[in-house]
Amino acid sequence: MNRWRSLIIDTWGALSYKPAFQQAANGRPGRLPGHAGASWVPELERRRLAAYTVLASYDSNQAAALLGEDGDDRREYGDASLIVDQTLSHLLGETQQIVVDGAEDNTTAQERERLLREWAQAEQLRMRIQHAERTAVLLGDTVYVLAWSRTKGRPVLKTIDPGFYFPVLPDGALDADEYPERVHLAWEVPGDPATGQKGTLRRITYELGPIDDGRELRTYPWSSRPSGVTCYLTDAEWNLDQIDRTGDLDALSLARARFRTNADGEVLNRLDLQLDFVPVIHVPNTINGGEHFGQSSLLSAAQLLDDLAAADTDSQRASATTGSPIIGLSGARLPVDRKTGQPLPVQVEPGMVWPLGDSGQLSTVDTSAQLAELRAYVETLRDRLSVVTRLPGSVLGTVRPSEVPSGYALQLSFGPLDAMVRSMRLAREAKYPLLLKMVQRLHQLGGALPPGDNARATIAFGAYLPTDLSAALELVARGVQAGVLSLETGVRLLVDAGFPIEDASLEVERIQARAASPAPGWKDPDSEKAAERADTTAA
Repeated sequence: MNRWRSLIIDTWGALSYKPAFQQAANGRPGRLPGHAGASWVPELERRRLAAYTVLASYDSNQAAALLGEDGDDRREYGDASLIVDQTLSHLLGETQQIVVDGAEDNTTAQERERLLREWAQAEQLRMRIQHAERTAVLLGDTVYVLAWSRTKGRPVLKTIDPGFYFPVLPDGALDADEYPERVHLAWEVPGDPATGQKGTLRRITYELGPIDDGRELRTYPWSSRPSGVTCYLTDAEWNLDQIDRTGDLDALSLARARFRTNADGEVLNRLDLQLDFVPVIHVPNTINGGEHFGQSSLLSAAQLLDDLAAADTDSQRASATTGSPIIGLSGARLPVDRKTGQPLPVQVEPGMVWPLGDSGQLSTVDTSAQLAELRAYVETLRDRLSVVTRLPGSVLGTVRPSEVPSGYALQLSFGPLDAMVRSMRLAREAKYPLLLKMVQRLHQLGGALPPGDNARATIAFGAYLPTDLSAALELVARGVQAGVLSLETGVRLLVDAGFPIEDASLEVERIQARAASPAPGWKDPDSEKAAERADTTAA
């Protein structure tokens, strides 16, 4: 009965079979590193932080370290890292491009798209997305933080480890649709015994609240309606030995806190950021019901990865005895230690000859059959891993392209992967437009953009499946020529198919310009045919 009462079914329940995870989730870190069991960590967040640490150990081939002594010689060959990298590659596609609604035929939208792309290049957005999204695929969540830089004259973007992210959700409910009005970014800074510096806890807090205690209204550049809300920033730190053991991250006493200052010398204690939103964007990896946090792509395969590591370990041990078999000798003249009179250990070497007596025998232990069975078992586990992670064998590298019977069969094998990627992209559908909306508002706040409404912008991920480029080109050409597709839509389809078109709107302009003024020497085949028919009729 007690066992059923202790059963917790949540996002991270798939790791409950690991003792190290259970210990950290219950506030006893044990072998698990990190601050999952620290006194300042909210009780509801301990399971999440413990899960992050366990999942990170799989990615770095260190999951065996959580097994204690039994895991010292465990083999891990990077299967978890391969799953994460391949899932990430297909999630992001071949390209990641900022697209503004109406940029195909609207000059204002084209200028806004150009500004956002220049900002993305300056902030190395593609690299940051790669880093952040890999974290999301591995751990289940990732976090972006935006701020206006007076020095650079543009918004700056940072990616934050989700283990540092502690949102205060409305009424404590885990609702994915609710945007938190108070967010903490917190982590421990270890002490230095050599210098006597004590360990500290740093907490950065973003909080929406009334302006000047509700006695003031403010009109922001992106809205014509006055607002009485602003975002306050607090950056403080505490000595770890001064934190009350019963204290909670959200309720730490500011009386013992030390507040940091920014580059302008302002004390970061409820500093008014002149924003009516929290510039923190949390991106979940999956659509996880009504819960705020996402789910790692490794969770469903955790036990399979453990079994695969165990099978690889057994296979390695069997290969050792197969390559260097165990030999039994009887009736042989073995070398003897002159001091002790005991036989010396015998090493098997090429060309070695052992003289045997009349009744002497030599026998070996053949483990090749067990090795073959273990290798077959490993391949069975790899096939199961492909099914569970929804990554076909051709993606994981376990199936050669020459072994696929037909292109249609290969296309069918991508069905589960296609469904998974669509679902993962849907989980991000509202997040990247939100990020770019905040970027535009920060540009307005800094005076780089005029006041007014901002156009909707998003980050479009490119094609992720093998595409027949010639078929896609023929389809678009026929559609545009027949009038069932606009030129703008046709170019977008070519971009999605993987054609190297960097700017869809610029490509449309080039096509229209060439159509209006054909190149010298170019002849319209339709007009030539019409002239031939006219000559024939006249004759």
